[in-house]
Amino acid sequence: MSSTSPPGLDPKLFAKGPARDHRFTVAERWVDCTNFPDGHPLRAIEFLHRQMNEEVDSLECSAASIRDFPDAPWHLRMSLARQCADEVRHVAMFRRIFEERGGHVGQYPILNFQYRIIAHIPSLVGRLAVQNRSFEAGGLDAIASGIEHARAEGDQQLAELFEAQQADEIGHVRFANDYINAATRQSPRNVLDIGLALAQASKAFREVMGAEGTEGVSYPADAAARREAGFNDTEVGVAIQLQQQPAGPPSVLRRG
Repeated sequence: MSSTSPPGLDPKLFAKGPARDHRFTVAERWVDCTNFPDGHPLRAIEFLHRQMNEEVDSLECSAASIRDFPDAPWHLRMSLARQCADEVRHVAMFRRIFEERGGHVGQYPILNFQYRIIAHIPSLVGRLAVQNRSFEAGGLDAIASGIEHARAEGDQQLAELFEAQQADEIGHVRFANDYINAATRQSPRNVLDIGLALAQASKAFREVMGAEGTEGVSYPADAAARREAGFNDTEVGVAIQLQQQPAGPPSVLRRG
């Protein structure tokens, strides 16, 4: 099944959705997903299903960048290929724990917002700024909160899954930061491409998520992980300030 932009979503902001088989119901907006309230007994398992698909989305984004930018530096293409392998492992981890806890693939609607936003960005530096430096950097904050919550609940299996995921995500953010820093030093045009990509992604993100999917959602910035991922102290400070604005751009939020 391939999703397309329905009336109401601006088609200028989104790529065509990635293929999904007959098991999946593909939603276009956050409100069309199964969003259980806090305390609901199925909230945690629905999260695992949603996160499994988001890892597939991340794989597809990285693979699309390899496909769409064949002249990119070899070391960057290798980093993207390694990211693909990491995301495959994450999919398998989430699927395993999801099925062990009684779920089945396709049980809940899924969103492919990451792919549809990122694959629509015309520049590689812009894609890395949104996917790795924004979505995945925000994911570092969410994962740190997930680890803390899992430990508090005595869920060692989930805590260990998040810890393994966190180690990989730090590497994904770091190689993107290295490339972006070098690219912006080399050409001011790359700064403009990044700004355009972030503005476009922020608008698309708000269309998909709406106020319902962003209101009251924020995670404390994981300063240590962000520094390890290549952010400097000034950038970490900005991230901490932005965490106080939960309806902001995708650099602030990563919904799971």
